[in-house]
Amino acid sequence: MGGSNRSRWRNATACRRHHQVDGDSMNTFKTAAIILLLTLLSGCGCENGPTETIQIAGQPFVLEVASDEAAIARGMGGRDQIPPDEGMLFVFPNNLPRRFWMKDCLVDIDIMFLDPLGRITSIHMMKAEPPQDPEETQAAYEQRLTRYPTSLGAKYAIELRASRIKDLGLEIGDKVDLPHDCLKQRLE
Repeated sequence: MGGSNRSRWRNATACRRHHQVDGDSMNTFKTAAIILLLTLLSGCGCENGPTETIQIAGQPFVLEVASDEAAIARGMGGRDQIPPDEGMLFVFPNNLPRRFWMKDCLVDIDIMFLDPLGRITSIHMMKAEPPQDPEETQAAYEQRLTRYPTSLGAKYAIELRASRIKDLGLEIGDKVDLPHDCLKQRLE
């Protein structure tokens, strides 16, 4: 009988050890499944809404994304203020020379143009222009607006509240970390 009890005890221990191994495997599987789920849910960390939160000079900015022709043409026109931690991020399908103007803009705006790697290639402090006079044609109004060009091609442009670029200490050649893959998805 003693051998039989010992045999039962060994079998029970073996079963417990077997369940313990299965428990470890299950925990490993659950952990892997959770990591996979979180990775899938986060995508590339892309925000699907109308904005992207970008770190500029170590500070978070909520930037409205303009990636289609209508949003790019509209820009920040018609706004009478820009909060200090907000702005607009323009995303273009290619890296070409660009020119911006202050059509229908009511407040001064800073702009920086960036290359495909996020390096600043040009910076301008754009001044608000007098609004279109009722007797002024659209063509005459647009003709008198100052143009702010890139010195090189630009894949991106960021507009911020006036004087923010200077306040942040940004200069040509500095880099802004952008979620390039996420921004590319916005063009598709």
